[in-house]
Amino acid sequence: MIEQMVLRDLGVIAQATLPMGPGFTAITGETGAGKTMVVTGLGLLLGQRADSGAVRSGAAQASVEGVWIVPEDGAVAERVREAGGDVEPVGGGEAELYLGRTVSSEGRGRATVGGRTAPAGVLADLADRLVVVHGQSDQLRLRSAAAQRDALDRFAGAPVADALARYRTEWDHARDLRDELDQLVAARDSRAREAEELREALEEIERIDPQPGEDRDVAQRAERLANAEELRIAAAGAHAALSSDDDHPDAVALIAEARRALERAAHADERLAAIAEAVGEVGYRVADVAGDLSAYLADLDETGPHELALLEERRAALTALTRRHGDLDAVVALRETGAARLLELDDDGERVARLTRETEAAAERLDAAAAALTRERTTAGTRLAAAVTAELRHLAMPDAAVTVSVEPGAESAAGRDEVTLLLAPHPGAEPRPVSRGASGGELSRVMLAIEVVIAQTDPVPTFVFDEVDAGIGGGAAIEVGRRLAQLARTSQVIAVTHLAQVAAFANNHLTVVKGNDGSVTSSDVRRIDGPEREAEMARLLSGMTDSTAALDHARELLALGKGQ
Repeated sequence: MIEQMVLRDLGVIAQATLPMGPGFTAITGETGAGKTMVVTGLGLLLGQRADSGAVRSGAAQASVEGVWIVPEDGAVAERVREAGGDVEPVGGGEAELYLGRTVSSEGRGRATVGGRTAPAGVLADLADRLVVVHGQSDQLRLRSAAAQRDALDRFAGAPVADALARYRTEWDHARDLRDELDQLVAARDSRAREAEELREALEEIERIDPQPGEDRDVAQRAERLANAEELRIAAAGAHAALSSDDDHPDAVALIAEARRALERAAHADERLAAIAEAVGEVGYRVADVAGDLSAYLADLDETGPHELALLEERRAALTALTRRHGDLDAVVALRETGAARLLELDDDGERVARLTRETEAAAERLDAAAAALTRERTTAGTRLAAAVTAELRHLAMPDAAVTVSVEPGAESAAGRDEVTLLLAPHPGAEPRPVSRGASGGELSRVMLAIEVVIAQTDPVPTFVFDEVDAGIGGGAAIEVGRRLAQLARTSQVIAVTHLAQVAAFANNHLTVVKGNDGSVTSSDVRRIDGPEREAEMARLLSGMTDSTAALDHARELLALGKGQ
């Protein structure tokens, strides 16, 4: 429920506070005073597109603030907290929600939700849970088949909601299967080429049989064989210096001689004994290195030019593989995963057949779900038509009859039904779609009748009607006011109206008053009651606030509204 709304520099309204509250609030005022700015401001709080043209002339920005009463732990409060804001508990499980929106004269805007800045999209998310707005554009929207289908679904409640949920589950599944099958068939040629290329690659890999890290090992071995003579000369020279077979002194012999010389005197000094021991260890190490060099030379002698040729051939084969597949690790990985991929590619025929069978089965289930949804809508359509027809009798259309037609239509996520509201204004008239056969006044009353009926099964917290009484008057207007009051028993109702017959039924009457200081026109909003309300009602009836006849008529209407 909207508790209060504050407008600043919006259109002709410089600043105004609108106390709303429960029940039925009527908003009246002279033409051009800015009544529609109330709906415009509310639209901004509900995330509608900001228009810099709505900023009051000479002002830097327009702002709208609203206070809602919402359940403290309901879906609205949860969405507010997700956006970073919060609600203020007021007791009884209810809380106050503060929403705000500013629009600059340059077109920039900002939204606040629960005290925190948030995208305007958050306001739009909350709108569906807070308010239903009906204006002239909304009456036009009722002319669309989608809006009429949505109205039927809202009225039908759980039976259609459950059937629609089952249908959408089958719709999504069938669509996914169709997409997969279409993609598979469309890609069949490219997948066949991929399979052939993969088969050739795997055959080549199996023939060469690369091992992890083999390219580096082969490169190192080839490099050693290519420089074998240089390596032999170096190793032989080092070996001769360390351990020689001729009479020339070598490192091993010299170290041994040094150790013996030290050991002869080591008994006289522990320090010298330690040095002798270290020299002995060096001798052992040098002897080991000499042995390693001898073994290295023996290995070199066992290799020949034929081994180098084999290594170069192997190296070329590995290089060709890595050039095609990236590196040797990728080649090894392809050998491990390629077989499974090839099996998948070669299975295209079976996959197509399997998906075809699954798609056909899904289509049958979708048909059944669509038929069930149609049956539920048809049953609900009969009940909705009867209820709206009965409601229209209370809206000065006693001879009108509404029929809800549910016919086959284009398949979509919402089903296969085209829902059409048909109106026969009087007996003997051929029922015609409201989109073509209803006048503006009739359409307003049909829309109101639908909302009154739907509110019994799918109540909405707040309804806002912008001149729902357009095109009607007299007794019809009285009945519209009466039905708005009835709707206000279960929902908050706010109606911008130019008819006293409608305003008379409101328990809260606000008027937009236009003033002029000689240079700037501005408007204010006031709550009126007593004589002031009677005068405003008289103005709505006759254009004069002091006409005795108009005042008497106003009092009569107000008494009628209170006694309804």
